Amino acid sequence: MKTQKFKTNINCGNCLAKVTPILNAEPRINSWEVDLKSDERILTVESEDITADEVFKTVLKAGFIAKPK
Repeated sequence: MKTQKFKTNINCGNCLAKVTPILNAEPRINSWEVDLKSDERILTVESEDITADEVFKTVLKAGFIAKPK
């Protein structure tokens, strides 16, 4: 399993509520979390085979940006 980190613009609980169903629906993501206390709002993704570009596109579906860190 690999861990990827992304700088995001997911800023609050409401933002998290919007992105949660989209990330949970991606079968290649085993687990994920967003550190809302970090200035860079770091999204950490645990997966076997999803690329950074695919994570970017998945997060974008919810209206947010996730840039590889």
